[in-house]
Amino acid sequence: MKKFTVVLIALIIMSCAAWSAEKPKITIYTSMYEDVIEAMTEVLHEKFPNYNVEFFYGGTGTLQAKIAAERDTKKLGCDMLMVADPSYALELKAQGLLHAYVSKEAGNIALEYDPEGYWYPVRNLNMILAYNPENFRKEDLPQSFKDFAYDENMNGLISMPNPLTAGTALVAISALKDKYGYEYFDKLKSNHVMVESGSVALTKLETGECKVIMILEESVLKKREEEDSELAVIYPSDGVICVPSPIMTITDEWSAHGNSKICEELTDWFLSPEGQGYIVKGWMHSVLKNPPAIPYDSIPTARIFGSAMPVDWERCLNERSELRTNFEERVKSR
Repeated sequence: MKKFTVVLIALIIMSCAAWSAEKPKITIYTSMYEDVIEAMTEVLHEKFPNYNVEFFYGGTGTLQAKIAAERDTKKLGCDMLMVADPSYALELKAQGLLHAYVSKEAGNIALEYDPEGYWYPVRNLNMILAYNPENFRKEDLPQSFKDFAYDENMNGLISMPNPLTAGTALVAISALKDKYGYEYFDKLKSNHVMVESGSVALTKLETGECKVIMILEESVLKKREEEDSELAVIYPSDGVICVPSPIMTITDEWSAHGNSKICEELTDWFLSPEGQGYIVKGWMHSVLKNPPAIPYDSIPTARIFGSAMPVDWERCLNERSELRTNFEERVKSR
């Protein structure tokens, strides 16, 4: 009897493994926080039990390099992309790598999307300033991106993300260059800005090594909710830099598993009020006309959109190499 039970259990395990292996697979490259990815993975397994949906995490710059390398093999390692830089969607569309799909949720989206359905904004990231009210008074700090670079009282006490690796930072310097010229880069250097990861910058805010930092809003909101942190956001008077990060499906010819129809289902879910609710729980803003909520401790999404600093996405794409070179030479070089 014992032997029969062992054999039965083994057969059940083998059957389950075989069933799992037979499920269509979807691989999503994304730059979202890893704990947000974990939550998304759980809910997608519940909502789509017949599919095997997996995420691969990396910064936008890292994923761009990975895809560039994979192109040489004539096959990408992903089926979908959810990266930060919207201009990258324009590049992949022009290269013929994206699958067109007109989502049933398209009419509910508040932001620009590709009319042919090659890409949609799926989450809105906001570049802002942040400070520590336990160390410094808000009124003594820069209230705009311009003052962040131009205020000499901030010399050696400011930090920002690296546009050479972070897609949102590249968008930020593109918008700031358009508004203030390349002189802005020179001012960042003369003010001895530190270029580093968000986690390092947040630590320096806590210790007082930095007075104010340029960072994504979600990083501060996450810390406030999860750690009861006092770190606070400054919404710059010259406009928050909004980064409506896209969701894209790779065409079957180039995708890892050739399941574009399943990707269409997933796209609809991510753009639905339910899917957007999980985006908001991840401290990012919804892209819908009537958002299901706003992120923890944020301000209304409409207020952010209404005063956002303009971003020229075509120029951001066309000047990507120029922007990175100028940042390397004007800001990072010593």
